[in-house]
Amino acid sequence: MACVMLGYAQPSPKREFRGAWIQCVNGQFIGMSPAELRQTLVAQLNTLQQAGINAIIYQVRPEADALYKSSYEPWSRFLTGEQGLAPSPMWDPLQFMIDECHKRGMELHAWINPYRAKTKGTKKLAGHHPSKFYPDRFIAYEGQLYFDPGLPENRKYICKIITEIVTNYDVDAIHMDDYFYPYPVKGVHFNDDASFAQYGRGFTDRGDWRRNNVNLLIKEVHETVRALKPWVKFGVSPFGIWRNAKSSPEGSQTNGLQNYDDLYADVLLWVNKGWVDYNIPQIYWEIGHPAADYAQLLPWWAEKAANRPLFIGQDVMRTVKAADLQNPATHQQHTKMQMQRNYQSVKGSCQWPASAVVENAGNYREVLKSVYHRYPALQPEFPFIDDKAPGKVRKLKDVWTKDGLILFWTAPKAKTEMDRAHQYVVYRFDAKEKVNLNDASKIVAITRNTFYKLPYADGSTKYRYVVTALDRLHNESKAAKKKVKL
Repeated sequence: MACVMLGYAQPSPKREFRGAWIQCVNGQFIGMSPAELRQTLVAQLNTLQQAGINAIIYQVRPEADALYKSSYEPWSRFLTGEQGLAPSPMWDPLQFMIDECHKRGMELHAWINPYRAKTKGTKKLAGHHPSKFYPDRFIAYEGQLYFDPGLPENRKYICKIITEIVTNYDVDAIHMDDYFYPYPVKGVHFNDDASFAQYGRGFTDRGDWRRNNVNLLIKEVHETVRALKPWVKFGVSPFGIWRNAKSSPEGSQTNGLQNYDDLYADVLLWVNKGWVDYNIPQIYWEIGHPAADYAQLLPWWAEKAANRPLFIGQDVMRTVKAADLQNPATHQQHTKMQMQRNYQSVKGSCQWPASAVVENAGNYREVLKSVYHRYPALQPEFPFIDDKAPGKVRKLKDVWTKDGLILFWTAPKAKTEMDRAHQYVVYRFDAKEKVNLNDASKIVAITRNTFYKLPYADGSTKYRYVVTALDRLHNESKAAKKKVKL
């Protein structure tokens, strides 16, 4: 491909988060039958898998509702067209997506909106929507409805919802996006006067109190998830600016809305306290944007937020609509991706929205597939959660079967779920080649199976196959090796 010839190709990292967000609030699922929706999701996942995507962030709770079987909240109108109306015939989109993602070697991160309880387009709430039971716990703001973040009972309630998801589903992570306190509308007061008076906790500055409310939620959610299933991660994808330099000497050289001051989300505090396990700032602007330049924000986040795995939120459509500053005949995908990989603290990226990747806007998907995601990648490590590798695979052998020559192995023994092998990595080397497990180009499969079909030709060429085990947090075992003739 031309982009390789132009020198765009870089060594593929063996570990990299390669995510994509699949949202429901754009209404893309409304009006589809369950069979049509499953077909659509499978087609999207197949295409994303081909593009090298290894994690899906899937929206399951946009407005105190559910795209899964919940005992507490109504079925989402973004699934069936009417809040509280169950899908017919019955099915569970979250369980379906977990199964389909895991089948493809992808992680599934369940994306929830913590505070928003009604979007502007929702005309009617179901009879068992939480606002019907606890009307005093909500604040109306500009056509939307929000859980009041100042109330301790709302934090407990949100943790209860997360407990239900993590307990009932084999999710790899819980994810929150950029919506904390609402995006402010000039001159319109978010009326939390009553909760500030009752639960002010000695704060004299309302902004500090609001930030503390969100801090408490983030900390409590993290503790909830860790206590339930220690291998499940908790991540956020905040708005792309923490603070502008004119507001704080620690801020970025930007001039836009601020997480800290406007949304009351002190993301750096969460990262530095270890209350989130990963962070995906939405650096959606183009290189050269006058108020929020990607080339300014990327190094800022790489330096300031390195205490936890950092991935970069990429806006596909903005990227392909913006001309590259050095080469105006092309768009900015190559420059953005190369810049991202130049920072050691950046461990991957996430594409917004997944549909733009699927549709191959600006040839974006093909470039991911042939250049940046040309070889498979394991997930980044999370040593602060667990750094103990599983045992080595056992009984590695090649066996002729009716389906051809198959490489079989047995899972290593494990005492706990954290030690158990969850996936396997299969590498292939020429017979005399030095085994280098850091070379992603040698990975031929990342699989949940304990077998791999070998590409037998005529039995005249020797290869060395290497199989390692991965636990739930992608710690990799020592290698088992087998020479075969293919």
